[in-house]
Amino acid sequence: MNAAIEIDFQVVSGFDAAAYVPGEQDVNSWIKCALAMAGYAQPAQVSVCVVDRQEITALNRQYRKKNQATNVLSFPYEPMPGVDAPLLGDIAVCAEVINEEAREQHKTAGQHWAHIIVHGVLHLLGFDHINDNDAQQMEAMEVRILEQLGFSNPYEEINNL
Repeated sequence: MNAAIEIDFQVVSGFDAAAYVPGEQDVNSWIKCALAMAGYAQPAQVSVCVVDRQEITALNRQYRKKNQATNVLSFPYEPMPGVDAPLLGDIAVCAEVINEEAREQHKTAGQHWAHIIVHGVLHLLGFDHINDNDAQQMEAMEVRILEQLGFSNPYEEINNL
């Protein structure tokens, strides 16, 4: 991929400092792989912010009207008419929720983090899972990207528990 990809990765405090959070290099490689495999070949700027349970709950309540914590929220950039910017969007991830899910699903934290970051990027690109057909397409893309990154099918493992 020749397009310039800029990634802003921020970790905010407020959660257990011992909680696993991947390094910036891993997050960057996961995002770049997801964009490339999804066929996105334009310059892009993506922001990833790791937040605590309280912040993700507030964001989920404000933007999705759901008063609960979630693992990831994606906010695609919506340019104003006439504004040409390479902004793709923002991804908020909750370290506590992702790490809890990894334990519950008997996955490594790194494996689950990669899946959730890829999932968030695909949402920025317009993928969704509201209906069964869209969900199948999105999950198939996630599986292909994660396989390219060296991770196993995240849905197979959930279904085999």
